[in-house]
Amino acid sequence: MSKTHTIVRMALMTGLLTGGFAGAVMAQKDGKTPPGTLELNIDSAVVTHHEVTIKGQHIPYTATAGTMPVWDEDGKPVAGVFFTYYERSDVKDQSTRPLVISFNGGPGTPSVWMEIGYTGPRRLNIDDEGYPIQPYGVQENPNSILDVADIVYVDPVNTGYSRPVSKDIPTTQFFGVNEDIKYLAGWISTFVTRKNRWASPKFLIGESYGTTRVSGLALELQDAQWMYLNGVVLVSPTDLGIDRNGPVGMALRLPYFAATAWYHKALAQDLQQKDLTAFLPEVEDFTIHELIPALSQGGFLDETARHSIAEKISRYSGLSVDAILAHNLDIPYDFFWKELLRDKGYTVGRLDSRYKGIDREKAGEGPDFNAELTSWLHSFTPAMQIYMRNELGYKTDLKYNMFGKVWPWDDKNDHVGENLRQALAENPSLHLLIQSGYYDGACDYFNAKYSLWQLDPSGRLKDRLHWEGYRSGHMLYLRKPDLEAATENLRKFIAESTPKPGEPSKY
Repeated sequence: MSKTHTIVRMALMTGLLTGGFAGAVMAQKDGKTPPGTLELNIDSAVVTHHEVTIKGQHIPYTATAGTMPVWDEDGKPVAGVFFTYYERSDVKDQSTRPLVISFNGGPGTPSVWMEIGYTGPRRLNIDDEGYPIQPYGVQENPNSILDVADIVYVDPVNTGYSRPVSKDIPTTQFFGVNEDIKYLAGWISTFVTRKNRWASPKFLIGESYGTTRVSGLALELQDAQWMYLNGVVLVSPTDLGIDRNGPVGMALRLPYFAATAWYHKALAQDLQQKDLTAFLPEVEDFTIHELIPALSQGGFLDETARHSIAEKISRYSGLSVDAILAHNLDIPYDFFWKELLRDKGYTVGRLDSRYKGIDREKAGEGPDFNAELTSWLHSFTPAMQIYMRNELGYKTDLKYNMFGKVWPWDDKNDHVGENLRQALAENPSLHLLIQSGYYDGACDYFNAKYSLWQLDPSGRLKDRLHWEGYRSGHMLYLRKPDLEAATENLRKFIAESTPKPGEPSKY
């Protein structure tokens, strides 16, 4: 059970954030946010003390919720980045205590999702499959990884409570693939220095666009901040800038389609009788050895072969042969989400296809809305607001951006997959774990496997590269059995990626 013992407020500088940007500079010795305003110190924190039971073990910990500045090249603050830092308080030697640095994606969303859904000491109130329930709020997370590692959750600029210090600050220095990586690497270095964690084994974990972020950060931290990591965890990864255009990209969707159709019992009985993980290798084999070669022939694929391929796609996807032929064997995601359960009057979710939605019309080429995302906002938003104010004692009228304005976003020169490969090559102690949900249609599991295969063309790093699949969607941890399995696998990954004392890092 969580207990707040003391609250300590700290103000380390006087820059204040107002609304989306910084307000007037005001002196605040106690660090409190002025009541009834939207002002927020860009360098302040609230510290509280708690306890949680994890795997039957009593864990006391300190939670620090606050902001820390982003500095420009002239040493001036340009933004305040909000973070929540959980530190086990009965550990005497932090030099061997792992530190996990956690990001979510968007790119305009804060770290709320994994903080109160996955690895943090408190978890939002949802049912065992991840659906909203009332009353809203949080409870103990007996599966938190705080027993084995300290964790900091970081909200990039314009997400959560993070903001630029002024409307005059060009946001182009934050909003782009490489810009995002650069300033966050500097921020991480500041955080690690202030918290005296340079000696600790360090891990990055990112979800969705957060996987793009942490893949790039792995190399940026090494090359620009001289900070070497022990592990990178990619939860529901993006394509990581690894090219898959054309027939390959078209074909890689099918195993996800098959998993979703299997879940909704839209397949032939002989396939439905198989367990999911026994069924999918058959679809993956067809995808690699038959579908990609067929799609590579384009309009010159002969009619007999075209119909044969369409029939197999139909068998594995639950869609009609006519619909597949009408799309020239190339089924768009949107159409699949609309078509699979169209006859039953439902759409299926994009980020988690277990979820169903109801559109205004059955007709159309795609769903009216993302059924899973609105469900998640339903449960996560009030839970985080309640948690911040009532348990962490962080009180401000500033809006907590579940989705902040970060557009336009410069996505040019996205080579983070290659950046991650280079980081792995440079650092013999660095390990990679990928976790995917079979029902995720935004960052699907087979594309994640493909990225893993392409990450290291030499094949000489593959003993440090690992992939895991779960029977959930994008937020694979929302389903209780997957939360239990995934957090246990994180514990194993952290333990196996942390070298023994005195063990050299070398080839």
